[in-house]
Amino acid sequence: MGSEMFGRREFLRAVGSAGLMAGIPAIAEASAIDPARVVHEIAEPTQEADAKPKYSIKFAVCGMSHDHIYGMVGAIQRGGGQLVAAYGAEPDKLSNFKKRFPDVKIVSSEEAILNDPSIQLVLSSTIPNERAPLGIRVMKRGKDYLSDKPGATTLEQIDQIRKTIAETKRIYGILYSERFEVKAAVKAGDLIKAGAIGRVIQTINIAPHQIVQHGADPYAGGAGGRPEWFWDPVRYGGILTDIGSHQVDQFLFYTGCTQAEVVASQVANVNHPQKPKFQDFGDMMLRGDKGFGYVRLDWFTPDGLGTWGDGRLFILGTDGYIEVRKYIDVARSKQGNNLYIVDKNQARYIDCNNVTLPFGPQFVADIVNRTHIAQDQTQCLLAAELVVRAQLKAQHVTLKS
Repeated sequence: MGSEMFGRREFLRAVGSAGLMAGIPAIAEASAIDPARVVHEIAEPTQEADAKPKYSIKFAVCGMSHDHIYGMVGAIQRGGGQLVAAYGAEPDKLSNFKKRFPDVKIVSSEEAILNDPSIQLVLSSTIPNERAPLGIRVMKRGKDYLSDKPGATTLEQIDQIRKTIAETKRIYGILYSERFEVKAAVKAGDLIKAGAIGRVIQTINIAPHQIVQHGADPYAGGAGGRPEWFWDPVRYGGILTDIGSHQVDQFLFYTGCTQAEVVASQVANVNHPQKPKFQDFGDMMLRGDKGFGYVRLDWFTPDGLGTWGDGRLFILGTDGYIEVRKYIDVARSKQGNNLYIVDKNQARYIDCNNVTLPFGPQFVADIVNRTHIAQDQTQCLLAAELVVRAQLKAQHVTLKS
């Protein structure tokens, strides 16, 4: 006890009265926070949460190179879709798919799905540079299509998608899951629509990812390691086209931009010399007719986080701002779907885990009714175009070691 007290006395003498006084304003400010101005809420599910799907369609999976296919199937099944057939070219992926869906009919070729008149919708997470050509074939056979992101890897592919949509009147959807399948992101959209933070003028997306995932989900994207195509930007599209597509979709959606351009972009391979074509870091700056956007992407999530990425979304409005901590509240809680909103009256934390995900039911309804409620077709493809342009424009940077 004596030595401990002596240490404290010496510390106080060393710091001096000026040092102690410097800390008082911060302490006083912290203690002056009015608890009444900080509100904790739990978002309620919508009335449709327990309702049976209004519509039913038959759909198939054609290509399952990325494990995002499981979330895609789940979304359509929640909307009333019946999975009737599946085709996969990679034996390991097909084996895992059969374990997850043991009752599905496995067919031996893509043609078996395209030639089946009962199938209304085709889902695919095939290798990224093969997704658009497949989607074009699907639409030309009179079916609608839902692609994993990225939905295209070249401008030529996007031109062909638009041309085929005009010719066939079919739907080409891209499941940007970081908005459609994240409950806090859905809640952010609802708040913005209600005018909670005024007019949105900027989004900032911080989107770290993890190459090999060690979480509990055996169907996570990198749980079983990464295939060869993952390392080749020609096949996966490059980091801006690939994981950046989620973020540009959010920029367009939350700001309401219908026109936008890439102001600047850059990519780098910082720490994977054994894979010289790979890009493990990238960022881009965007400017639209209604707002601004910044996106940072990387493959550096450490194992200590406990999940595949500490994804953050910051939305600046004229009357307030929103932060979404999508997958974890780092060092505080392993729970995701955390939303923070500040306006002129108060600061609020909203637990969004009870929010109902609308995409699946809305997309199935779009298939039946020939509408675009779940996803605006023009905005969907503008996001795909912008990330390809960002990739083409990107400066390739080499950092000194």
